Amino acid sequence: MEHYFPYASQMVSDFTQATQETVLMTVSAMIIAGAIGLVIGILLLLTGSRGLSPNAPVYWVLDQIVNIGRSVPFIILLAVIMPFTRLIVGTSIGTTAVTVPIVVGTIPFFARQVQNALLEVDSGVVEAAQAMGLGNLAIVVRVYLKEGLISLVRSVNFTIINLIGLTAMAGVVGGGGLGAVALQEGYQRGRTDVTVMSMILILIFVFITQVIGNAVLKLIAHGRA
Repeated sequence: MEHYFPYASQMVSDFTQATQETVLMTVSAMIIAGAIGLVIGILLLLTGSRGLSPNAPVYWVLDQIVNIGRSVPFIILLAVIMPFTRLIVGTSIGTTAVTVPIVVGTIPFFARQVQNALLEVDSGVVEAAQAMGLGNLAIVVRVYLKEGLISLVRSVNFTIINLIGLTAMAGVVGGGGLGAVALQEGYQRGRTDVTVMSMILILIFVFITQVIGNAVLKLIAHGRA
């Protein structure tokens, strides 16, 4: 270990803290962005031309917000919303501060994922629910969310992996986490082994996320069998 990772082997505590920060940023951002993105995704579904309550103006506004939000490069978003970040958390540096732009950048991404996942639900099932007299809210909960659960879990898994990448990029502005270690302690100081170790830990994090996601999907599929 010391032979191949001479500097990284001396930074166990730094890597431990950075890993904890990465997990904290990923989980907290997923919870917040997931809740908001789910609502926006459902609204996009309902107000679309094929939705339960078509509303062209509302859909157009939401659709444009999502499209613009997904189009802005994250590194630019970090700088653009710094004033908003300071307003929310009082600073633009650190793990907590960087979580704000991560959430902002993830909301439109996840909202579109939710919309696409729920659009996969069989329209025949939806029409049957309407024929039974169920209201829109009941159809969303009992039909769309239930029937589209597997697709939603895939979307969550995909979004978490994307979030891990955003937390690594946040190291550019001193956001903490493994990305900051790779950049500040590895790249800038010419310590290649530190950068490689950071990459390995991030890949392990991604692998664990995929394993958990696949396990959840198998449980859902088994429960429906």
